[in-house]
Amino acid sequence: MGLDITVVIADWSWLGEVAARERLLRLRNAWYAEETGLWEHDAPVVEGDWEWPKGPNGDRFALYEFLRTLGSYKPHFWATHHWERVRDHADPLLRAGLDTFLLGLIWEGMDGESGETDAGFFSGEPEVAYGLLVACSPDSVRRLATVWQDVRPRLGGLREAFTGYAATPDGRGADFDSFALLLAEWGRVLTEAAGRGWGVVGLSE
Repeated sequence: MGLDITVVIADWSWLGEVAARERLLRLRNAWYAEETGLWEHDAPVVEGDWEWPKGPNGDRFALYEFLRTLGSYKPHFWATHHWERVRDHADPLLRAGLDTFLLGLIWEGMDGESGETDAGFFSGEPEVAYGLLVACSPDSVRRLATVWQDVRPRLGGLREAFTGYAATPDGRGADFDSFALLLAEWGRVLTEAAGRGWGVVGLSE
């Protein structure tokens, strides 16, 4: 799976100033802007931290660099794959919370149903929303951030079941600490966005 993902928090009111089909383009143009954008930024990338653009869009959006992923979507995919293996062995409250959390972000669910996204904000036309992997409005962000606050203190209780049931078919065990770290980073993204009243966007470029 060679897909990449770039996760951005963004001011929905700024994006909402233009028509729905122009919103992703507005974000991308600001991201790629020479000297003030984030593409090919001169500053070194710091994993586990935020990158903010310079210039007039400096308070409009920010990019989060996930730890240990190198921008790949693969760790996010494997997190949902491991969850599918272990969820039936999780505490019911934790299972319900993580189902909601992951469905709102990166999981299609056990039956392949699409997760809850707000892609319509960027237009429902496929050619316009091309490369859009995650779209959470400020309302969805607040809801998911609240779910994360409820899930976070229970997550450690999943370690034993995760270690026993999340092994891959070739017998290799899954890494609970990496799984928990990735979820915690998504929680950090949601918490930061919720505090600003912003949305979350995940893009494949």
